Amino acid sequence: MDLGLKGHWALVCAASKGLGRGCAEALVGEGVNVVITARGEADLLATADALRALNPDVEVRVVAGDIATPEGRAAALAACPRVDILINNAGGPPPGDFRDWGRDQWIAALDANMLAPIELIKATVDAMASRGFGRIVNITSGAVKAPIDVLGLSNGARSGLTGFVAGLARQPRLAGANVTINNLLPGAFDTDRLKKTMAAGAAKTGASVDEVAAKRRSTIPAQRFGTAAEFGALCAMLCSAQAGYLTGQNILLDGGNYPGTF
Repeated sequence: MDLGLKGHWALVCAASKGLGRGCAEALVGEGVNVVITARGEADLLATADALRALNPDVEVRVVAGDIATPEGRAAALAACPRVDILINNAGGPPPGDFRDWGRDQWIAALDANMLAPIELIKATVDAMASRGFGRIVNITSGAVKAPIDVLGLSNGARSGLTGFVAGLARQPRLAGANVTINNLLPGAFDTDRLKKTMAAGAAKTGASVDEVAAKRRSTIPAQRFGTAAEFGALCAMLCSAQAGYLTGQNILLDGGNYPGTF
């Protein structure tokens, strides 16, 4: 299926690896020009080379910096001729016990996983509406639907973003102008983030990382972890011309792990 995205420009955050890179690869495969951001310049440049090899017909621009800071956002936006597609993404805050967290830890989580996406939406959404096309996908977490006790910082910050988006996406001045805003909620994907979480679990229980991984896979109906490629493919579909009637939704991609009916 032609997703109708060729020639558009996308800003993809935290795109040097993992789920962000999967989204960038899927969009580039559809003919989308991309600006990719991340804090690690070496990984970012390597990813840019891979994206150019994937589709030599698109333009790939690189901005190394922290998207959670005003300077990082300004640089990323300045590099993009226009933002038709915005993929909000940032590394999640560390696991732990809320009793050990102070104000600084909470503010850092909110800056990265709630306020930075809101600022990027604010900077781009009205121009999208004026052009009659816009797609915003916020990569949040399956923990928004089924909170994970050791990920309290993530639970709180991402749920705050989810509540904000629920109202904004339904503004007629946006939805009526072919601008959609949706959240994509990953479950357990084979990424560095999951590896760190499993390593922490192994350290806590005394089990090996392989044992922790096998136990985690066994709890997922699909009996495996997701891949960045399949996550990116669904992200691209949410950005497609055909998805203009889908907005304000939380799309859970977790191999069937969430047990609820609704």
